[in-house]
Amino acid sequence: MNDEELNISIRKFLKMVGVSSQREIERAVAAALQAGTIAGTESFPAKMTLEIAGLRLDVAFEGEIRLEGRDAAP
Repeated sequence: MNDEELNISIRKFLKMVGVSSQREIERAVAAALQAGTIAGTESFPAKMTLEIAGLRLDVAFEGEIRLEGRDAAP
């Protein structure tokens, strides 16, 4: 196994996932704002699942997407 190649490929994958995920979230927020289905002050629970079948890896990460800072008025 080539540790350097593994590290590079993991970083490339995570960068692609990060950039693509951010773009999709931003598009969804913009569409919901335009449709009037959200006010723009909400927080949304978020969950991402990483699956690599060949390694039998299936792990979920949970967090929160906030549209305003915690100190924002309701």
